[in-house]
Amino acid sequence: MMELILISTAYMIGLIANRLYFPPLVGYLAAGYVLHGLEIEVLPNLAHLADIGIELLLFSVGLKLKPSSLLRKEVLSVGGSHLLLVTGISALVFLAMGERITGGMVLGASLAFSSTVLAIKVLDDSRELSSLHGRDVISILILQDIVAIGLLAFAEGKPLTPWALILLLLPLLRPLAHRLLTVTRADELRLLLGVSLALGGGVLAENVGISPDIGALLTGVMLAGHPKIDDLSGKLWSLKEVFLVTFFLQIGLTEFPTQEQALTALKLLLLLPLQGGLFFVLFVLAGLRARTAFVSSLALMTYSEFALITTGAVVNANLLPEEWKSIISLAVAGSLAIAAPLNRYSHRLFSWAEPVLIHFEKKSGHPDRLPESFGVSEWLVVGMGRTGISSYLALHAQEKRVVGLDADPTVLENLLAKGKRVVYGDAEDTELWGRLPLERLKGIILTVPVFEVRCAAISQLRKRGFTGQIGTISYYSEEEREMTRLGANLIIHPLVEAGNQLAKQMLDNSED
Repeated sequence: MMELILISTAYMIGLIANRLYFPPLVGYLAAGYVLHGLEIEVLPNLAHLADIGIELLLFSVGLKLKPSSLLRKEVLSVGGSHLLLVTGISALVFLAMGERITGGMVLGASLAFSSTVLAIKVLDDSRELSSLHGRDVISILILQDIVAIGLLAFAEGKPLTPWALILLLLPLLRPLAHRLLTVTRADELRLLLGVSLALGGGVLAENVGISPDIGALLTGVMLAGHPKIDDLSGKLWSLKEVFLVTFFLQIGLTEFPTQEQALTALKLLLLLPLQGGLFFVLFVLAGLRARTAFVSSLALMTYSEFALITTGAVVNANLLPEEWKSIISLAVAGSLAIAAPLNRYSHRLFSWAEPVLIHFEKKSGHPDRLPESFGVSEWLVVGMGRTGISSYLALHAQEKRVVGLDADPTVLENLLAKGKRVVYGDAEDTELWGRLPLERLKGIILTVPVFEVRCAAISQLRKRGFTGQIGTISYYSEEEREMTRLGANLIIHPLVEAGNQLAKQMLDNSED
């Protein structure tokens, strides 16, 4: 009965939040506070279910992570500088307040961490996990998690054991893990394998004194690069979503803060724009464009759920008063509720602030640059997934001068290694379509999966006076009508086209 109350309440309030154009997770947070106000008994294993959800989430992230991404300049400079600055400022504030500096430094470092759960979920929902800024955000979050491990050990007075080094041996099991995934063909078995590896990594890490979340992440990295990774990630998606509902519920189900504690939490929330602004400045100094810096900063402009853990450890070690547990709990929940809708409209918000923020950019050789020329290319394929690559190869086979454009650095690396002509560009970037070199182009093929992005691209291309051919894909008749109205010349339905080609080729074979 209790499980039904929790799940149905989360559904109803999540539905209301969604109808108000908030992400459902804001409703889950509110549902936790409502249930607490109604004095609903908390399930004893709720926290354990939430932990499983986080482990599955980080395992899914690890599936698409390259360890070398942590060594990029913007990750180390931005992530490291932000941690040092926020920690130092917090120590000074706590010194002025007469509090213990050690506890203030630990708490300050905790507040410098951003919510891994929210950032990854927002990027996942918007299909930006593999984009350049998505990879930067994820890498900085992982860097923060690594620092958090040492921080938690310091707060608890438990130094890392030498056995923790055993986690470094996980990459040696990569061939075995890849072999297991290769021989696992049934869908349900593939799902069980993913869950087993995620939980197994968590148990191993926990037994050697490391956060189980990091263990799950590392086992995901161990599988990264396998041809069936996308399929496995898709299988895990719905399962982790269900478990993550319990994570957001348990935040709201914590003890209600007093009025004084709520005011302190509100002051912390008022500092969030400063945290986002600091990230923006550091990203720009690292050479990123204003748009990339802005979107990345919004994704990181939260307080981390990990702050709940470190604050508890600091309080238990008598480094800070007990009241900080309730303060940080409310601040974390509030930051998630604020950041979720902001991230939903991050691209629109940047379009509004672009005239001001664009002045902060500096010239650099960073890959995050708009293409200035396509050389002698006459055809452009936007989105180098399966449909985009097929279009590229078909044009190339006809000896047409073609160039591909994609926002995924890994896709670009692989295609460049194969001798394909591709450049970086994010189709959701409104500035891209305003400054794209169109002079030589005869036609543009749009294969990006998001309908709104295709519409925006067609509209902006026609407004710029592009008179060449625009071809794209559509899955519904309503989409086709709208894109035709905006100026698309050719629209195909991939599934319908596949059926037509299959029937045509079978008829051709039967006539032979």
